[in-house]
Amino acid sequence: MLITQPFLVADRYQQFDVVCSVVGGGLSGQAGAVRHGISRALCYFEPDLRSILKKAGFLTRDPRVVERKKYGRPKARRSFQFSKR
Repeated sequence: MLITQPFLVADRYQQFDVVCSVVGGGLSGQAGAVRHGISRALCYFEPDLRSILKKAGFLTRDPRVVERKKYGRPKARRSFQFSKR
């Protein structure tokens, strides 16, 4: 459903075949990445669709990345268990 949204918004649903491969992340992140890629490809193919896709928010990249693991900690933010005694 998420992947077909750019085609539905641009009214180009049955006009394109898409073949892509995605590595890493979860299912939701991969689906968002494919949606972003399809939207950008539609913009290259038909520049008139850019305003429609931009208004729908499909051309905005999700900037979140995994935080790195810090020295002396078990994970990025997790600290060791505190014990008073």
